[in-house]
Amino acid sequence: QVHLVESGGGLVQAGGWLRLSCAASGNIFSINDMGWYRQAPGKQRELVATITSGGSTNYAEYVKGRFAISRDNAKNTVYLRMNSLKPEDTAVYYCYAAVRTLETDFDSWGQGTQVTVSS
Repeated sequence: QVHLVESGGGLVQAGGWLRLSCAASGNIFSINDMGWYRQAPGKQRELVATITSGGSTNYAEYVKGRFAISRDNAKNTVYLRMNSLKPEDTAVYYCYAAVRTLETDFDSWGQGTQVTVSS
């Protein structure tokens, strides 16, 4: 069994910043891609950013230049630094990890952390 635990969400004013963290633990052999998605009220879950085990990154257009994803492979942890936050960034942010165990591969998701940006 694998668990992802997110932290770092909260309330911030527009223009401010937050740093999210997500640590994976459990029966892990390796982790391929890790990433962040978000879901605002009444909207579908959408991609924010992903990062491969080698450090290659991919960002949604609406966060490019403002958000930065990184990871620490030794700690099975992924981070999301969010700068210049806007009210439209308000959402529940979910991390995910493409996990490989000795038996199988699967995607594991965190429980989500609320980010609220006030205008």
